Amino acid sequence: MNKYYIIILLFIILFIWAFYIEPNLLVIKKYKVDNLRGKKIVFVSDFHIGKYDKHRLKRIVNKINEQNPDLVLSGGDFIKGHTGKTTLKIEEQAKELAKIKAPMVTVLGNHDSWYDKYRVKKALESVGIKVLHNTSTKVDNLYIAGVEDLQTSIPYIEAALENTECPRILLTHSPDIYYDVKDDVNLILAGHVHGGQVRLPFIGALICPSIYGTKFSDGDFNETNNRMIVTRGLGTSILTVRFLDIPEIVVLEE
Repeated sequence: MNKYYIIILLFIILFIWAFYIEPNLLVIKKYKVDNLRGKKIVFVSDFHIGKYDKHRLKRIVNKINEQNPDLVLSGGDFIKGHTGKTTLKIEEQAKELAKIKAPMVTVLGNHDSWYDKYRVKKALESVGIKVLHNTSTKVDNLYIAGVEDLQTSIPYIEAALENTECPRILLTHSPDIYYDVKDDVNLILAGHVHGGQVRLPFIGALICPSIYGTKFSDGDFNETNNRMIVTRGLGTSILTVRFLDIPEIVVLEE
């Protein structure tokens, strides 16, 4: 076979993989975390559910339930796009998310705010999902605090942590607040950067929407007194493409 045909064939295969196969895959990533008070926690972020993505949302919900969690935490960004024209209505999303068989607590992301964060909050809370805006809640014997999105609002970390005590988890859409967290928390959970969406062998993520570049693209960070885990998320933004960056559900256990 002519080498040019081989190159073209390889390009077609990679294109199909990156645009149609990998974005629809889903893996489980597990971390050991101290002092969760015996809870098994699922963390998810960056759903970005498109207008015709209800089947993907159903699969995400089923996969979450398969983990049999005691608590589900979310970094937000349920909305796809900036204007709402390309997203599944948040009220429809909420009906599916209501099928999660565990209490769920979330913050909202930049896409949620661009769409209408008050509408998103109302829809989610109508099905029992707790939405945090620089506030906190207590689930049994564990405090969950959550800050506003850094890009579209102001994350008041001290306000979110007020009247809480360890063990406590801090939810943030963006990992860029990491060095601003001065109080001790057991864990910071973040999303937003999607793992870069496109990663190359030996190089990693090419670009991330972060002031720190690709540093916080995904993974486990222990550079301060506080540990932060950043998920690659579930969906895509701008281009529906993922390469060597499979969507993930994070499971936290002691």
